[in-house]
Amino acid sequence: MASRARTSKPEPAARGFGIAALQLDLDRGDNVARIAAEVAMLKKRMPWVRMVVVGELAAFGADPARAQAMPGPAERRFCEVARKHGLWLVPGSIYERKGSLVFNTAPVIDPAGNVVARYRKQFPFYPYEKGVEPGHESIVFDVPGVGRFGISICYDMWFPETTRSLCWMGAEVILHPTMTYTIDRDVELAIARASAASNQCYFIDINVAGSLGLGRSIVCGPGGEVIHQAGSGREVIAFEVDFAYLRNVRERGWQCLTQPLKSFRDSKVVFPAYGAGVAPSETLARLGRLAIATDGGDNPGKA
Repeated sequence: MASRARTSKPEPAARGFGIAALQLDLDRGDNVARIAAEVAMLKKRMPWVRMVVVGELAAFGADPARAQAMPGPAERRFCEVARKHGLWLVPGSIYERKGSLVFNTAPVIDPAGNVVARYRKQFPFYPYEKGVEPGHESIVFDVPGVGRFGISICYDMWFPETTRSLCWMGAEVILHPTMTYTIDRDVELAIARASAASNQCYFIDINVAGSLGLGRSIVCGPGGEVIHQAGSGREVIAFEVDFAYLRNVRERGWQCLTQPLKSFRDSKVVFPAYGAGVAPSETLARLGRLAIATDGGDNPGKA
C-alpha cells in the first residue's frame, strides 16, 4: 500500500478548529444543489465553522453510471461552494471515471476553491461495489496553522492498517465519509471508537441518511470518547477539534494512562503480516519517550 503526504510539516495549531459534519437526508439522483444549499445555510448560521464534511457518494448515490472525470462538473461546483463561503470542503465522494476505470474518490477543497488532494477508496465494498477499482495511496493534508488531516472512506475503516498509516503520516483528525444502511452499522460505531482510541486521533465518521443510508454518524475524540452520535435523520453535527487536548493525549496518555502510539513506535515485534516491522515515522518520533506522566507534564518520570 503506497503512502503519500501531499503537504509539508504542519504548523503549530490554534486551539479550536470548527468542523461541521452534514448527515443529510438524501434521495437517489443529483444532490449537488442540495449539498450546496446546506453548506450556505450552515455557514450563515455558524460562521465559526471552517470545514464541512459530507457522507460518501452523497452527490449522486451509489451509481457508477454517474461517474465523472476529475476535474469535472460536480467537483467544479463544489470548488465554487468552498470559495464562496471561504471554508474547507470534503463533499463526500464521487465515482470518478479515469479512462475505462471507476474509482470512489473524495476531493479535498481549500477555502480558495482549489482541490488540494483526491483520495481514492482503498477498499471498495466487494463483492457489492462491483466495477470500482481500489486506490493505492494514503492521503494526508495540512490546514495551515491548524494541523494535519487524513481521509478514508467507509469500508476502509474495517482495515486498521488504513487509519494507522494515516496517523503514522502525521494525521491528527481522520475524516471518514460513509454510506451504509446495513445491520452492521452498530459494529462500525465500535470500530470508529476503537480507531480513535488506538491511534489517539479524532475520528469523524459521517454517514448519509434518507434513501441512501441510515445515519447514525459518530464523532470520536482521541481517547475513544463519543463526542456525538447521531440519530437516523438529517443532522448538522458542528463541533470544535481541540488540538491542544489531542497533542496532550498523545504525549501524556489519555487520562495520563494509555500511550499506544509510543508503544507501537518503540516495539521490536516483527508481525508476520508486515514483515519488516515498524517503519520510522517523524510524527511518532516527536512524541518523546514513553514514560509515566507527572503532575506538570514537563518532566515525565521514568517508565
